[in-house]
Amino acid sequence: MTRDLYARHRAVLPDWLALYYEDPLEITHGEGRHVWDTAGNKYLDFFGGILTTMTAHALPEVTKAVAEQAGRIVHSSTLYLNRPMVELAERVARLSGIPDARVFFTTSGTEANDTALLLATAHRRSNAILAMRNSYHGRSFSAVGITGNRGWSPTSLSPLQTFYVHGGVRTRGPYAHLDDRDFIDACVADLKDLLGHTRAPAALIAEPVQGVGGFTSPPDGLYAAFREVLHERGILWISDEVQTGWGRTGEHFWGWQAHAGSGPPDIVTFAKGIGNGMSVGGVVARAEIMNCLDANSISTFGGTQVTMAAGLANLSYLLEHDLQGNARRVGGLLIERLRSVAAQVPHVREVRGRGLMIGVELTRPGTDEAAPDAASTVLEEARAGGLLVGKGGGHSTSVLRIAPPMSLTVAEAEEGAAILERALRSI
Repeated sequence: MTRDLYARHRAVLPDWLALYYEDPLEITHGEGRHVWDTAGNKYLDFFGGILTTMTAHALPEVTKAVAEQAGRIVHSSTLYLNRPMVELAERVARLSGIPDARVFFTTSGTEANDTALLLATAHRRSNAILAMRNSYHGRSFSAVGITGNRGWSPTSLSPLQTFYVHGGVRTRGPYAHLDDRDFIDACVADLKDLLGHTRAPAALIAEPVQGVGGFTSPPDGLYAAFREVLHERGILWISDEVQTGWGRTGEHFWGWQAHAGSGPPDIVTFAKGIGNGMSVGGVVARAEIMNCLDANSISTFGGTQVTMAAGLANLSYLLEHDLQGNARRVGGLLIERLRSVAAQVPHVREVRGRGLMIGVELTRPGTDEAAPDAASTVLEEARAGGLLVGKGGGHSTSVLRIAPPMSLTVAEAEEGAAILERALRSI
């Protein structure tokens, strides 16, 4: 049945639509931290629909909220008052850390970043954007135009003028040999030098932890130091929290809070985990920025009642069960367990991450050269052992991406680590 579905997939869907595995997997249902395929095989899910199943598969509180809302009304658009949308916006605004916050809901992280770029360029009357090398912000025309990851950027055409800044990757690049303080100073000096050669940009957009880029991040405080430079020049800071938001990093509710020394961002974008699989994204910004557009705008599907009901139930569950704390505790154990394994596997260059957002970078032994074949081998072997993980990495990197639902138990973390150890040893 899977082969037939694969043939049909190939016949009607784009060639560039990526699929994992030599024998692609069809997932039929899930529960908790596990999913099942058409053959009845059970897998421990360490990728959660690309960090989207944030709390758990088939979480009763979310499925009940969705069913009850669907029984009343599924959708009406933003042209009408929408109680679930207002209620979720109120909660997100309070949690955002942005003063006088306004919230606009979208259907995806790509659309959220697209909206943030529209707001920033309109507010600043500039189409110049600062972005980080190795970054990824979505697959729309404008988001692709600022993405600093060649593997996910199919065109150089763009409505924006983009300038790329150092700092998103701590252990590679020209400043990798420096200690954290000197690394930050060098990146700030690079930023100042760049700004001396350009017209004033609208904004810097940055992921606190680069997701598609392989879960890389700078030293804490880099974006706070950038913020001081930007603020002096009126340049906005957009924090792309599509993958880092809602406590996944364990230490903080938002990734930007590791860089909070100079205050919150001007704009925060979010998506993925808040809907626990439902299509929810959004933008939070100060009122003066959010309200700067001088033309009408609506969203047909952003903030639709059924997705807002899912977001409210999911956010309540996350907060009431302290899943941020669980990500910190269980994620810390998992990282240490994987580091002990990595010390015995020559292909592992680094195990990095925060909370339940962990990257295992693979290289050819004794070098810094990427080992994509090794990453594919581990992906396949992990699946054979009953574990699903992701892949990523930017320029000359190959990384296994580990981001299970944030309700992961200690026993499940140990089980997944054991399967991954066997897969790593099989390279």
